[in-house]
Amino acid sequence: MTMQLPLSGASSRMRRSISRPTGCPPICRSARLPWFVCASTPSVKRSLSISRTREAEPTPPFRPWQVITHMFMHGGFWHIFFNMYTLFIFGTVLERSLGSRKFLIFYFVTGLGAVALHTGVEWLQAVSYLSAGTPAAAAAYQRLLYTPTLGASGAIYGVLLGYGMLFPDSRLTLIFPPVSLKAKWFVLIFAAIELLTGVTGTNDGVAHFAHLGGMLFGWLLIRWWRKRGKLY
Repeated sequence: MTMQLPLSGASSRMRRSISRPTGCPPICRSARLPWFVCASTPSVKRSLSISRTREAEPTPPFRPWQVITHMFMHGGFWHIFFNMYTLFIFGTVLERSLGSRKFLIFYFVTGLGAVALHTGVEWLQAVSYLSAGTPAAAAAYQRLLYTPTLGASGAIYGVLLGYGMLFPDSRLTLIFPPVSLKAKWFVLIFAAIELLTGVTGTNDGVAHFAHLGGMLFGWLLIRWWRKRGKLY
């Protein structure tokens, strides 16, 4: 993926930050290290991902710190690869625009917002399964109960949304298919796909509402900063 940033309407701070020498700024750079460490240690990944049971099997019991640490756990190579790639492409520009401190706040707010919406939706699903009282619903409830929540995808989708809000007219070109479109349409298409697949239950096992939660809280935070005149 390549991008073109139109800076005609950008603030002076944004112009200065984006025109700095290329390279990964501190938060985006340091955020990648725990992913590599935790991805290679399955026992650590199990204990630091969000669990929903009190039993030790098949997942360790829930602990409060898992609300934070689950964002640094990943299910496999491609999961971690695409998250890191997206963080590097969009997070680098966003961190230079907002500043490292504000970007760190944005990253964790979107990550925590993602797990909040995801957990709320799963609670509604659990209530629905228990009310149904059928063998299929019972099996679905067990799958829900024993599937841990892990990954930074909610925060990554928040970063993608933040980029689309700050640079709506920048052009993104996909490698495959070779399509070029503005960032605002790119973000809207991703949001629509996540909403559709989340509501229909397509691609079960993917936390679609966590992705939407990251985008929702990112949208709310940027709007709040803009309203208070503290975005930059």
